[in-house]
Amino acid sequence: MAFTTTSNFSGKAAGFYISAALKEATSLDYLTMIENIKFKSNIQRMAGSGVVADATCDFTDAGTLALTEKVLEPKNLQINLDLCKSTLLDSWEALQMRAGAGAPPPASFDDYVISYMGEIIAQATEESIWEGTAVAGKFNGFLGAVTGYLLNGVDGTVVQSSASAAYTAANIIANLQTLTTDMAANISPVLRKEDLHIYMNPKTYAMYVSAISTLGYVNAYNMNGDYEPVFEGYKIAVCPGMADNQLVAAEKSNMFFGTDLLSDATRITLMDMANLDGSDNMRLVARYSAGVQTGVGADIVRQS
Repeated sequence: MAFTTTSNFSGKAAGFYISAALKEATSLDYLTMIENIKFKSNIQRMAGSGVVADATCDFTDAGTLALTEKVLEPKNLQINLDLCKSTLLDSWEALQMRAGAGAPPPASFDDYVISYMGEIIAQATEESIWEGTAVAGKFNGFLGAVTGYLLNGVDGTVVQSSASAAYTAANIIANLQTLTTDMAANISPVLRKEDLHIYMNPKTYAMYVSAISTLGYVNAYNMNGDYEPVFEGYKIAVCPGMADNQLVAAEKSNMFFGTDLLSDATRITLMDMANLDGSDNMRLVARYSAGVQTGVGADIVRQS
């Protein structure tokens, strides 16, 4: 199988492809994305207290403004793959090749390989957003063991809600009601925010659908496509990267994902090794950065 393809994308060009790959991570639909972070970004939130006072003829200082900051520092990551080109014969791309071992690939081959890499980036990003820790190949996530940003030992201001037991179709409604009760008691100022979501993984959502279907909600016993994922008026965000038996209630504008798409360090390289070592291998290289952070922990409820 003799063909040659060598491409190199860096900076803005690579950023286009990396951005497309990252956005395949479902959870990013429910996070605020901050791009072009070269090193660190300070997330600033301001809270006012007692700033409105009765009018007078004089200037009278009143109230306080409290400025809080959290640091979002994306971690530099990379993918290095050595792929035998003959594997393309077993893929759908092979259907577009002319018969014969020496047939050239179609013009879309580079895009095909980049999309292959993109799936890897998207899956790794989705997993790290929620369950990642500061180990090789991952970045620290919201619910990662010991170091997750929503854990009580990391951010004591995050409201912690207790589940009755491991989630099942029989108890998921009760556990969601426990969560919404804790939301009303602790984060009432944000309850009617348009971007407030209850985050859960697909398994938990499947249990919820089963429970609601059994109850015959609006006669939708089969939970058809007309159903909008909500619970007691709160939108549901289904995030594949979340672990089982975890719920999070938060605003999209209070959950951040950061990356650098324009840096020279952002790069995708496809290197054909045939002219270098005579092999039928291709080396795939991608470099990018990613990380998450919260804004105001006191406006978030986590159940486990």
